[in-house]
Amino acid sequence: MPERDLRLSSLPAKKHRTTLTQCGKIEQPQVKVFHDAAMRLDAVDDADHIGLQLGYPARLTTTSGRSGTTRRESAERRVILQHPDRKVASFRPEFMDQRRNDRNEGVGLLRRKQLHGSNRMSFQRFVIVAGLSGAGKSQAMKSLEDLGFHCIDNMPPKLTIEIVELCEKAGVKRLALALDVRSHGPLGEAGTALAQLDAHGIPYELLFLDASDDALVRRYSETRRRHPFSSVGALTDAIDAERRAVADLRARADRIWDTSGMNHAMLKARIAAAYAEGPNVPRLDVRLVSFGFKFGVPVDADLVFDVRFFPNPNYVPELRNLTGADEDVRRFLDGLPITQPFFERLFALVDFLIPLYVEEGKSRLTIAVGCTGGQHRSVYVVQRLAEHLRATPDISVSGRHRETHSAPVAAV
Repeated sequence: MPERDLRLSSLPAKKHRTTLTQCGKIEQPQVKVFHDAAMRLDAVDDADHIGLQLGYPARLTTTSGRSGTTRRESAERRVILQHPDRKVASFRPEFMDQRRNDRNEGVGLLRRKQLHGSNRMSFQRFVIVAGLSGAGKSQAMKSLEDLGFHCIDNMPPKLTIEIVELCEKAGVKRLALALDVRSHGPLGEAGTALAQLDAHGIPYELLFLDASDDALVRRYSETRRRHPFSSVGALTDAIDAERRAVADLRARADRIWDTSGMNHAMLKARIAAAYAEGPNVPRLDVRLVSFGFKFGVPVDADLVFDVRFFPNPNYVPELRNLTGADEDVRRFLDGLPITQPFFERLFALVDFLIPLYVEEGKSRLTIAVGCTGGQHRSVYVVQRLAEHLRATPDISVSGRHRETHSAPVAAV
């Protein structure tokens, strides 16, 4: 049977370790004569999914019945070849990359759809963090997360393209990855992952964090953690081995920062200066919550104010079923002689503390205000405090009234 009948002339398929394209015919004693042949191949999904089916054609048999009808019988003999040697099957490795690139499930080998453009990624910003262990990579990722980045730490480089595609499909706009430079073999190499991003035309920024040997030794001595390269010997030897391992990444970096003289707050401020989007990005998220003391103090509160010194509107019949967000309750509390002096001092204290929290590098501040039941006085104070804080620069303000889920509450 000539090889062209198998339609394998363009494939390096093999029989008895001999490439079929080098054979004029398949030896008759091995195969006999088959009148039809079919080949099934999906190299896009898996290199193992290849099958070769050979068989006699179906025969027409006429019955001797009254109607003289004719029916078709299936082939008498059939040979199925499934899952050949992977070395033979993986004949087009570029299809593996194309599968990650276009994701056209079910598309066959010959009639492929047009590939999507590699510039389809819609990230507003894509940052890759690398560097020496102990130089501040974990802190950098935390700081980027505070800036609104979707962060994935210590990711095996082999998964880079897949993770990028998943994040793009999920609508992630700002992505930060920290590659594990210790990975090798099946987990992939960091340099190879960056090369794949370049080949797919996916733009990224590479931040490399460095530090002096003395600073790294001091930090590891303080934390008493094990260095990832400690198997090579002493701590100084481990640091030197890691420097050699990440030398190529350092050479490719867009930014190289020496963190030897930085603390966490300084590194966070530098991250914010370099990667915050626009000059008005909030540096502190202030969350306000009203609550009732009889139901417990919020466990995540940083500052707690007790406003039970205000007269309780619950004892005013026409105000009992209202909340501190209602105008009648607000008018009642605004008219008290202690209200204005209280807010002058409260606003002055909060205005004094917030810049200090921002400078210290705090990213979230929860202020809890409590009264007895969490219905009137605490809700009223949170509403007033939110109105005041919205004019404060460098912060965002949000909040909730914990005890008034079923009552009409104005948005904070």
